[in-house]
Amino acid sequence: MQLNRLISPVEISEIVGDDNKEIVSITSDSRQVKPGTLFVAVPGVSVDGHDFIPKAQEAGATAVVCERLPEQMSTSVTYIVVPSSAIALGYMASEWWGNPSRSLSLVGVTGTNGKTTTATLIYEMARLLGHKAGLLSTVCNYVETTPYPTDHTTPDPLTINEMLRRMVDAGCTYCAMEVSSHAAHQHRIAGLHFAGGVFTNLTRDHLDYHKTVEAYLQAKKSFFDNLPSTAFALTNADDKVGEVMLQNTSASRHTYSLRSEADFKGRIVESRLDGTLLSLNGHEVETLFTGRFNAYNLTAVYGASILLGWDNEEVLRAISALVPVAGRFQAFHSPKGFTAIVDYAHTPDAVVNVLQAIREVIGPKGEIITVVGAGGNRDKGKRPIMAREAAARSERVILTSDNPRFEEPEDILADMEQGLDDEARTRTLHITDRRQAIRTAVALAHPGTVILIAGKGHEDYQEIKGVKHHFDDREEIMAAINRQA
Repeated sequence: MQLNRLISPVEISEIVGDDNKEIVSITSDSRQVKPGTLFVAVPGVSVDGHDFIPKAQEAGATAVVCERLPEQMSTSVTYIVVPSSAIALGYMASEWWGNPSRSLSLVGVTGTNGKTTTATLIYEMARLLGHKAGLLSTVCNYVETTPYPTDHTTPDPLTINEMLRRMVDAGCTYCAMEVSSHAAHQHRIAGLHFAGGVFTNLTRDHLDYHKTVEAYLQAKKSFFDNLPSTAFALTNADDKVGEVMLQNTSASRHTYSLRSEADFKGRIVESRLDGTLLSLNGHEVETLFTGRFNAYNLTAVYGASILLGWDNEEVLRAISALVPVAGRFQAFHSPKGFTAIVDYAHTPDAVVNVLQAIREVIGPKGEIITVVGAGGNRDKGKRPIMAREAAARSERVILTSDNPRFEEPEDILADMEQGLDDEARTRTLHITDRRQAIRTAVALAHPGTVILIAGKGHEDYQEIKGVKHHFDDREEIMAAINRQA
């Protein structure tokens, strides 16, 4: 592609050199530069791409996009100075792959909890209604039914647009996409054309990165601020910042709710461990999902489906056929009469939601055993809150290792224990080994007990000292149940 065409959608401050050149590849990773490459110097959290411009020049870069010119410039390289390299990369990535988001109805889902479930169910809904669709999510990316593993909630702009191009080439007309706060803040979604956006909720998370809840909120809000007037913006009216998300959007504004008047009103009629009878805008539908948080997710999916123009009756029928996302309130039943729930809940609010969902079904006299940890090298402030909320809603708690990363697991558990009072400590066990913690929970369970294994959900690894070791809560609970048989 010609350089002048590639940079045509980009806001440019200055061009030094010839912009009528052939570009053979584009990257923000200097290690991938080869002759004919356009290198984009993006300032990052830990490293600055501008420091690698000399390396890119040595490797044969034809052009460099940057926010400031390097001290040593090459006469064979064209330099394009821009206000924001990250935003420029997004627009150029879209141009490079033929602007695939404009050939799809792309729906972005953002919020603290429920992103994966809501995005996945919109994707599943599209397919149940006979449309070809794709998904970009934490668990896995899909082009129709073909899976593509993922390492990030929202990939880099080049990967996003490459995946969207695969979808378009496969005949997809819809795509649902998780939009993380990191991705919004780092402009990884710049240049994408969204047909709609959905906000789930906002609670404490990722403060290791954003530092304050306000900065975290603004990162989420920026997604809606940048939606086009042709898009819809659907927000949770029951969340305290739900309306804030839509304050500056150009998109058409819509609400969903379980508690107040809204465009899309959900109501739990009956709740069980294996499903919920849900009313959506007055229409009752039997679902395979449990808990108030899932009722919110399904109401959001219903709203997004109607706003995408799908038929109301067909949507309601399809909702009854939707199945839970892997590792999200995934139930395992023991012949001994107890049930284990594996859930990705890794924030205080998510733990509360899942435990409340269980309590609503089993009642105040039922027994809950919660196995929970907290990730290393992340927001330490939420650790004592996680333990406190788990203990307040469980008869027994087992604190254990999650993904300790580069921290000592014992230090993480010590932080968690700070949230427990003396009474809660008498009901809490401290078992660092996660496998042993799960086995202990199974050994303690009685008929009617519900075990919640929180924090990792779909993940099939434990990250310890920079190494990912295979570990799957779902495999471990099945193994523990089978050991009892």
